[in-house]
Amino acid sequence: MAISAADVMKLRKATGAGMMDCKKALGEADGDFDRAVEIIRERGKLVANKRADRDATEGAALAKVSDDKKFAALVVLNCETDFVAKNEGFVAFTEKILDLAIANKPADLEALKALDMDGRSVEAHVTEQTGIIGEKLELSAYETVQAEDTIAYIHPGNKLATIVGFSKEVADEHVAKDIAMQVAAMAPVAVDKDDVPAEVVDQELKIAKEKFRQEGKPENMLDKIAQGALNKFFKESTLLNQIYVKDGKITIREFLASNDKELNVTDFKRFTLNA
Repeated sequence: MAISAADVMKLRKATGAGMMDCKKALGEADGDFDRAVEIIRERGKLVANKRADRDATEGAALAKVSDDKKFAALVVLNCETDFVAKNEGFVAFTEKILDLAIANKPADLEALKALDMDGRSVEAHVTEQTGIIGEKLELSAYETVQAEDTIAYIHPGNKLATIVGFSKEVADEHVAKDIAMQVAAMAPVAVDKDDVPAEVVDQELKIAKEKFRQEGKPENMLDKIAQGALNKFFKESTLLNQIYVKDGKITIREFLASNDKELNVTDFKRFTLNA
């Protein structure tokens, strides 16, 4: 049967698939619109299965805060090529998932994948987009921060994003943004030294002791020397003790205190596709 341009456009609008794919699906479905939609979705599953072993290392890392600024979320949608990652439709699709996360506050990544989006799960939509785009797509990360005030930062290019929580409302948004950019630039492992996991501390001490042992330092001095190396690690790798990159003379702790002595960072999350 003849397939009208209007039917093709209707199917394209409903699924996001290409014109030729829509025309082909309508032809296979003998003009049945609902069946054509299913054909396109089935094709998405087929393509997803075929590309399951592909590496999806490109993508978009986006972050956003809720209207009341007490909740921030970060999502990462992966694809295979930078060409797709920069596509407006791909970025818009990632933003739609992020908006859903902000509105529903799912507990974890699996809960986000299971959320309803236009009558089907987020995961089903990701599979469908795999068929439409022709590349493996994977919703690989979802992080959240809840606090009295939050901020999100997306580095130009959508490859790096951060979210940060604060102990109280930040009067000057530039201060909050500078902290989010510090997290982006300096990749701290924790807010303060007491927040560093014990296994990380133990590993740093072990590495330091072995390093100084190889350098011939006395065995009875290794613990003390390793502790000094650990303190250096805390200064370089914990947010509040890092040097403020925009100043170079004060720590982030001192920067916060200079703006509001009661202001502190409670949590942060960071994700980069460039690792």
